[in-house]
Amino acid sequence: MSLSSAINSAVSALNAQSSALAMVSNNLANTSTIGYKTTSASFSSVLAGSMSSGSGAAGGVTVSSVANVSGQGLLETSSVSTNMAISGSGFFAVSGATDDNTAYYTRNGEFSVDSDGYLTNNGYYLLGWATDADGNITGSATANGLKPVDVDSISTIAAPTTTMSMIANLPADAATNATFTSSVELYDSLGTAATSEVTWTKTGENTWTASFADPTLASDPTQTVGTVTSDPITITFNADGTLASTDPASPTLTIGSWTTGAASSSVALDLGTAGAASGLSQYSAGTDTLTVDLEAKQDGVAMGTLTGVEIADDGTVSGVYDNGMTRSIFKIPVATFTNADGLSAMSNGIYQATSESGGATLRISGTNGAGTIYGSQLELSTADTNEEFAKMMAAQQAYSGAAQIVSTAKSMFDTLLSAVR
Repeated sequence: MSLSSAINSAVSALNAQSSALAMVSNNLANTSTIGYKTTSASFSSVLAGSMSSGSGAAGGVTVSSVANVSGQGLLETSSVSTNMAISGSGFFAVSGATDDNTAYYTRNGEFSVDSDGYLTNNGYYLLGWATDADGNITGSATANGLKPVDVDSISTIAAPTTTMSMIANLPADAATNATFTSSVELYDSLGTAATSEVTWTKTGENTWTASFADPTLASDPTQTVGTVTSDPITITFNADGTLASTDPASPTLTIGSWTTGAASSSVALDLGTAGAASGLSQYSAGTDTLTVDLEAKQDGVAMGTLTGVEIADDGTVSGVYDNGMTRSIFKIPVATFTNADGLSAMSNGIYQATSESGGATLRISGTNGAGTIYGSQLELSTADTNEEFAKMMAAQQAYSGAAQIVSTAKSMFDTLLSAVR
């Protein structure tokens, strides 16, 4: 084994430990980077020749980087509703532009809404599947169905009245053919507020009818905006004042010919439970002036505008509106890989699929081995300061030892040259 071989081996050690220190430095620099995954040094020995009879040529060492992409960082609560994190395996799918079909992947969930309404992070657009109001994916739940998540795609929303519960006491001491009126508020499919007058008529002992007038505009009672097409409802009470039955058994208020251009309405009416006084009842009022005070609750709402975004644990992106409604807009998939550590790393915490990683498989959050998406949370860097400092000291010691080998070999060369002289 020659002095030259010793120097070559030591030089390879200097190069390897320098690379290892660079990896440690990069890890320490990214201890606060959201979703950052550490890189570790992997050393391999190199033999310059065979060793026999107690002699041989010194080799050296090489180093390669090992990406710990599949490592899990701690989750931290965020005050930003559009921030999200994945607990478990998988990545968010992103694209470099709204019209870019190339998918990239990241664990950095620090997304925010840009000026155009898209969820973006460091210039990359979050990809998801569009959904209907019930959260069902409307297109293909594949890579071809992915599109940039645009929270402004449904910036306004309204809901028609489809159900209405009615609570009132119809005075038992009213005379036959006596009539009373009250009103109910309802909304058409365009969110237009309207009012319909209900006429209660006592037709006999323990028997009443309820008829609805054509709805008028809530802001202008003189303007009729629709036509009631359903028949009056017959209501029968028991001798104890509780509701006995209604005809039809499942009463419905139907309205057509909305002048607003809205679709025809069908409102299921809940008048109470037979044998109970939970809805309509008939008891003596005991006063000279008889009235019907109606309490009606319905599920329609006027038009509302988008005020915020919420992200559920199943990856559903919902819009929050100022009329109190919340509607599903997109579903965010989790992209998993056979070998996530084989992904190619890019700047800004972005990864690209390679032949080593395999192609992405898109899954619903928390299903089939995919990690779970958590809204208003962020995944912290996997870099541990204590661990990185330990690696740094080990690299420093190894580097110093290799440098000492070079220094010693130089001294030995100097001694040899002196002997020649």
